[in-house]
Amino acid sequence: MGTRVYVARLAGLPVFDPNGDRVGRVRDGVVRLRTTTRPPQVVGLVAEMALRRRIFLPIGRITSMDAENVVLSSGSLNLRRFEKRPNELLVIEDLLDRRVEVVPEHGEGAATPGVVVDIGMDLNRNNEWLVTRVAVREHTGRLTRRGHVFQAEYERVRGLVGPTDTQGTSNLLALLEQMRPADMANALQDLPDARRNEVAAALSDRTLADVLEELPEHDQVEILVRLDRERAADVLERMDPDDAADLLAELPKAEQTVLLDLMEPEEADPVRQLMNYRPGTAGSVMTSEPVILTPDTTVAEALARIREPELSPVVAAQVFVARAPSATPSGKYLGMVHFQRLLREAPSSILGGIVDNDIEPLRPDAPLAEIIKRMATYDLVAMPVIDSTRRLVGAVTVDDVLDHSLPRDWRERDNLGADETDEVTL
Repeated sequence: MGTRVYVARLAGLPVFDPNGDRVGRVRDGVVRLRTTTRPPQVVGLVAEMALRRRIFLPIGRITSMDAENVVLSSGSLNLRRFEKRPNELLVIEDLLDRRVEVVPEHGEGAATPGVVVDIGMDLNRNNEWLVTRVAVREHTGRLTRRGHVFQAEYERVRGLVGPTDTQGTSNLLALLEQMRPADMANALQDLPDARRNEVAAALSDRTLADVLEELPEHDQVEILVRLDRERAADVLERMDPDDAADLLAELPKAEQTVLLDLMEPEEADPVRQLMNYRPGTAGSVMTSEPVILTPDTTVAEALARIREPELSPVVAAQVFVARAPSATPSGKYLGMVHFQRLLREAPSSILGGIVDNDIEPLRPDAPLAEIIKRMATYDLVAMPVIDSTRRLVGAVTVDDVLDHSLPRDWRERDNLGADETDEVTL
């Protein structure tokens, strides 16, 4: 293990036990402030384990940390959920993007303003990891040119430990955007409310839509209502219609109407339709945008369609075959074709010749218990939903079923993971 490590570069790296089994990922570094003039001490890392549980890894338990991974020594590991103490700061959450000033090396001349992009720690003779370096991007004051990044000794940096309102978002965003939406949502939950809302507002519409779908309902509402209404409508347009409908259902009726009116009609219409179904039924949990193709579509064309990157795995797992039009509500529903069947057929074959119509579709008023039973019986990841005229109006996917079968607060971090007193031996 080297004698200098930059903490932000560790974010996202896998954590392994002595046997080479992965136990989690690094999410942050913990810095302990001192009452003396000595530099702060890095006392450990925060790692995210299974089910989004964040725990503390004491720095003394780490045998190796480099550009590829972090390795722990043998012994027991406390799975108690990490909670920051009053004299502690988190590098990424509290220090990254902090606006600081760097005084000249010999104390003469004006200080250089900038923002923190990383924190360097060094191992001293007492086996303590101390904050010794700060990587800073110079603030140029120009919109067209980014300042260069330089390193400064900790003692030369003013404002590193100070009010949190001197913190921007650019470097934290760069780290978050490397994560999956579910992990990004988890990271946002750990931020103070004001910082979380600021970071969320700085995300692109597409990214924020993906993240909102992974957050608890009260956090979704808190973030959405702090956006201006035009931006909120843009974000809702980029959410899956069923998720947008669920989120809008948490808002007052008047606010629902305003946001739906601001959305593009082709985006708002399916959301309105979903909101008309009774809660707990197939209509209320289905997606109105499954992959729908006509019977004369070839296997090659179907495979190209489900390869499109914006499709989720469960939506791309099968195509539904119906007469034109190919948007919900479609023409007469004919059946479905699983992607495995597509892989086994000749590319020139047409879907009408290989369609599976043995399973009776769901009706919009089918209760959740019936949906679960039928999906389990036939080992399906999605089921079609048709109206009284056998037009396809949507599809219920397994992730829809899970979202609505689990307790409403299942996304809350406090309800995930092992008991607070649990330990594991590595």
